[in-house]
Amino acid sequence: MSKWLTIIGMGEDGYDGLSAQARQRLAQAEAIIGSSRLLAFLPEARAERHEWPQPFSAVVELIRPFAGRRTVILATGDPLNYGVARKVLEFLPFAEVEIIPHLSAFSLAAARLGWSLPDCDRLTLHGRDAANIESFIQPGARLLVLTADATTIAEVARRLTTRGFGKSTITVLENMGGPRERISSFVADAPPGTTFADLNTLAIHCLTSADAQILSRLAGLPDEVFLHDGQLSKREVRAATLAALSPAPDQLLWDVGAGCGSIAIEWMRGTRGTEAIAFESNAERLKLITQNADRLGTPRLKQVAGDAPASFAGQPAPDAVFIGGGLGTAGVFATAWERLKPGGAMVANVVTIEGELHLYDLHERYGGDLARIEVSRLTRIGPLRALKPRMAVTQWRTRKPW
Repeated sequence: MSKWLTIIGMGEDGYDGLSAQARQRLAQAEAIIGSSRLLAFLPEARAERHEWPQPFSAVVELIRPFAGRRTVILATGDPLNYGVARKVLEFLPFAEVEIIPHLSAFSLAAARLGWSLPDCDRLTLHGRDAANIESFIQPGARLLVLTADATTIAEVARRLTTRGFGKSTITVLENMGGPRERISSFVADAPPGTTFADLNTLAIHCLTSADAQILSRLAGLPDEVFLHDGQLSKREVRAATLAALSPAPDQLLWDVGAGCGSIAIEWMRGTRGTEAIAFESNAERLKLITQNADRLGTPRLKQVAGDAPASFAGQPAPDAVFIGGGLGTAGVFATAWERLKPGGAMVANVVTIEGELHLYDLHERYGGDLARIEVSRLTRIGPLRALKPRMAVTQWRTRKPW
């Protein structure tokens, strides 16, 4: 089938800002789909007009009946920059789709401020939890942020201030590219009483205060940033564990016996698009995982309550598995190993003799590496200082054969 569907990006300059190619596709279209805001920019035409469905996930059912007819989808800005094109290409082959982009909100914002795009972190909070910004809050960082609506602005300012980045500059760019464009700036800890338009993009220059909580995206966050009940992989062990798991973009981790979720959270913070499932049977620890995920920027972290391995049923196959608890429970390792994708990493940590014996057996059968991680931390003995050993952790790491 030829390219019957065209996705056209449109800005606040409306129909006048479209290319000749985009206008030609609109003139030829039998059906046009878009938001009421974008459809209002179009001149009168013979094509049928259809507004986006609610919820947006229903777009699949809306578009399929038009297959083979010349159809146009109107999108805001660049359809492949956090836009509708990605969703469409999940159920239609690219051979049937043509994409004509407009300037993205990121490009427009960078041009307004003179910021080089490669020097900026870009993210969207449109349709996503504002907690996603947390891992991007770094000293000196320049952030370009798509928002859900005007309410996102106050929430972002609150999170910056809570982290000790209250002196950061937030620039609000409203209705960019159109006659109602407005640009204004304020300091995060002193938001104005201004009413902002729902169509806005944020440009944030992150600046620290003396009390700033600086949390690297590299593995090994300080133990004290996690809320926990003692079930926590300590900082040095956590860093070694993440290195062994080797997260790569868009990969999925199973964190089995997740405790407070520290391994899953650091997995998701470190690499683009990574996802994780925290398997935990303790209800109070599940609450801690929720709080930690919000505070540390991984609200997408999925939690599965219940006892493993029964709780594994129905979950997507992982690219990596970490077993921090329950290794000795019947079927936990065997089921996780069976579900692990070929080439995937398997890492297990234990602190007991019984756990070590289990790891020795697994090492004999499946190969890999065994390491003992021993860490000493400074403590005081009266007026003197000494390094006090922590409980040693034995770690087994291997990869499933292809």
